[in-house]
Amino acid sequence: MTTTTAMLETYPRPIGLDHRKLAATIDALAECAQTCTSCADACLGEDMVAELITCVATNLDCADICAAAARVLSRRVGFDPTITDNVLQACIAACRACGDECSRHASMHEHCRICAESCRACLLACEDLLATMS
Repeated sequence: MTTTTAMLETYPRPIGLDHRKLAATIDALAECAQTCTSCADACLGEDMVAELITCVATNLDCADICAAAARVLSRRVGFDPTITDNVLQACIAACRACGDECSRHASMHEHCRICAESCRACLLACEDLLATMS
């Protein structure tokens, strides 16, 4: 059990979502945010950094969106399904864009391959949670 799951299980009111799916999504978002930040930093350390400008920008956008979404999903008081839906949709779009961009560089840069995988996993977690909300 992750700390995220443990925290959700201690919540004093009904959450209205499956604790495990919500926790898995929050954890995937946090991991993706960290991975994208690390990938952007690694791209900046590459000799061919000029060719990775779009990758860096996409990584940083995805990291910021995923980090914000993890925080929003962690707050259950005043839960607004419309906001949650929009946040998850934004994450799906950001993860798709970042995963696609990192995939373009994955054969040359291991950090991009790892980041693309993290983005895909996060995208799937967001889609799975979104499907349970419908």
